Amino acid sequence: MFKNKKKSVVKKTRRRRRKSDLIIVFCTFFLVIAGLVMLASASSNLGKIRFDDTYHYLKHQLIFGVSFGLIGFFLASKIYYRFYEKIAVILILVGLGLLLLVYTPFGLQTGGAERWIQLGPISFQPAEFMNIAMIVYLAAWLRKKERTKKVLKGLVPFLIVVGLTTYLLLKQPSTSSAAILLAVSLIIYFASGTKFSHVLAIILIGVIAFGSVIYLSPYRWERVQSFLNPEANQLSSGYHINQTLIAIGSGGLWGVGYGQSTTKIKYLPEPIGDSIFAVIAEEMGFVGTGVLMGIFLLLILRTFQVAARARDRFGHLLLVGFGSLIAIQAFVNIAAVSGVIPLTGAPLPFISYGGTALVSFMTIAGIINNVSKYN
Repeated sequence: MFKNKKKSVVKKTRRRRRKSDLIIVFCTFFLVIAGLVMLASASSNLGKIRFDDTYHYLKHQLIFGVSFGLIGFFLASKIYYRFYEKIAVILILVGLGLLLLVYTPFGLQTGGAERWIQLGPISFQPAEFMNIAMIVYLAAWLRKKERTKKVLKGLVPFLIVVGLTTYLLLKQPSTSSAAILLAVSLIIYFASGTKFSHVLAIILIGVIAFGSVIYLSPYRWERVQSFLNPEANQLSSGYHINQTLIAIGSGGLWGVGYGQSTTKIKYLPEPIGDSIFAVIAEEMGFVGTGVLMGIFLLLILRTFQVAARARDRFGHLLLVGFGSLIAIQAFVNIAAVSGVIPLTGAPLPFISYGGTALVSFMTIAGIINNVSKYN
């Protein structure tokens, strides 16, 4: 009888499907288009020098990022979100498998880091897939309230899954990805109604673990020291943050004009990746960056608004996770290039160069849009 009632509720929910959420769609495509426009400017000089093609990076982003991202967005907008609940375990196992695959002959090492998998002409970062897999898995697992209160059935399994994932990400090394995913996982766990003492225990363990890793890793510790005293090593460890601050400061209120950045040409490291926000700030000024952050805020608030009205715990926790991921990663990127926190390798969602990240976030936006349709 209960199963029949449950099926009727699901069918009733399906019949209540609305049209696409215009706010989600608008924010997503505004950010994607803004990213392409700014990438064309930020990468022009770099593309000319490396490939004798001003638009090399823009073309690559369109082919391997936007095209697959559009497929991900529209498919995720069509697939009923409760389907992911059924395949949550498969997704997390595939995610863990991909993280392990980077240490096999399929792994691609760049800049001393093993974060990529190379399959023929296609390369991608499994960490981006793991973001989706972890959020779906936790939302599906924590939909049962009894798992949020007990230590052996709740806290311990949570620590094992999240701890293993964090370890694999730190080993790559990808400190920012590990920290962001841990923070998002903790927010989902807290939103599920767990005991506050469990949350404090996880925070304490996380702080000790990350503090130890940073202190014992020379390059990580050097970033922290550069953050605390950026003027001390302006030509070495402090060079990157000083150049981003110069670029941001040069923009003023209205910016120097589109395509007119001078810092991106010779001085700014990673102008198309981690530091693209600095190029935006220099060319578009405080007004341009304000509009960009306003769109991010609108997308995040809309996601949490849909999460609050969700009729089931899975949909609620799913959007809490996705909204937190976009919010935290955007904050980490912008705060890092603005000198608020130490520099990280976290890309700016929808904006930074990188096909895997763009496909991941566009797919996430599609899932958010689908949840909105049914709630």
